[in-house]
Amino acid sequence: MSDTSLTIDNILVPELTLCRVPASSKKRVLEFIAEKIHQQDETLSDTEIFNNLIARERLGSTGIGQGIAIPHCRLEGLDRVIGVLMTLDESVEFDAIDNQPVDLVFALIVPKEATSEHLELLSQLAEKFNERSFCNRLRECEDARTLYERMTAANG
Repeated sequence: MSDTSLTIDNILVPELTLCRVPASSKKRVLEFIAEKIHQQDETLSDTEIFNNLIARERLGSTGIGQGIAIPHCRLEGLDRVIGVLMTLDESVEFDAIDNQPVDLVFALIVPKEATSEHLELLSQLAEKFNERSFCNRLRECEDARTLYERMTAANG
């Protein structure tokens, strides 16, 4: 697979698509993301991922509004992009730009030497999530499989 075709569809895996995650806070959401990635690949440190996500949030919340957050960070020694999609059981406070609590999260962990392609991914995500009906279809999912299928379906 060439690096030129970085799309949401080819970075997201079913194992990292999680439906109705019980999380009581922003911190817990980020911890959960880090733990899940570590479970998928034990060579990656959950502590390091968590710390990097938190450090990125300190620069400004990744809550982009309308109940959506795209937490992201770079990770030393990573050779691919990792995406984690989750819907939350209940909305959590995320310091989002519109002050709305968040219940739809797509985390992006990228290699340290992140390129313009990674920024491209972020804008792809933001564009998809800008479509309210698409977000509602994700929120309606009852299980991870449906969530994964809806997220990766061509043009949704």
